[in-house]
Amino acid sequence: MSKIIAFFNQAGGVAKTTITQNLGYHLARNNHRVLLVDLDPQASLTSFMGLEPADIDITVYNLLMNDDLEKEDIKKSIHLNLHSMDLLPANILLANAEQELIFAELRELRLKQVLELIAEDYDFILIDCPPSLGILSHISLVAADYILVPIQCQFKALKGTDSLLKTVARIRKRLNPRLKIAGFLPTMYQVSNSLDNRTLDAIKEQLRAIAPVFPPMIRATAIAEASEMGKPLALCPNKHKNTLELFDLLATEMEKL
Repeated sequence: MSKIIAFFNQAGGVAKTTITQNLGYHLARNNHRVLLVDLDPQASLTSFMGLEPADIDITVYNLLMNDDLEKEDIKKSIHLNLHSMDLLPANILLANAEQELIFAELRELRLKQVLELIAEDYDFILIDCPPSLGILSHISLVAADYILVPIQCQFKALKGTDSLLKTVARIRKRLNPRLKIAGFLPTMYQVSNSLDNRTLDAIKEQLRAIAPVFPPMIRATAIAEASEMGKPLALCPNKHKNTLELFDLLATEMEKL
């Protein structure tokens, strides 16, 4: 069965998109069929995969707003074999969905219904959520089996997990009882920064009783360069060994879910 994993944090700039892309690539390298879903109107994942969002005519927005959706409609919107992965892209039109879905019938189930039609075609479906607690994040959590939570190594980011966990609890209680937290991933970590180290210790102490806390993702120029090139880090000339090893570890842990 397909495993649907949402990468969720209401804070921006915590490397959700980077993790979605690179974890997807490492899973694909392990011979899994992987679909990436860009559910952020900023369309960073679409750009990171080497596409120009403004040039794409059919995106996830069209699927969410289609009341008579068929599997063939979804297949037409998916871009195949981008760095060994498939992509359901987004562009700025997705911002309209926040308002339009307010009046849509069964709005909470819109993404779930889309993914159910193609779930048998993939081993992993990875959803890049927007940095908000709005309807797009909600429908992602309703559709997902698991969430992976990136947390920047700053105390402000750690405090923000209270709202995140309350949101997950509400979704689990009312709409998706199968939803589980796959783990927390500290990001933007600098070994030499004492504040980062204190925050990392606090993340481990406060959150490991809820779900696993994975090793931190180190702040590295190579990661930003890979995003600029529109490729996963492993395919770029300037590699970062520790980060690649982390993505290998994460891929192994996601396989165990």
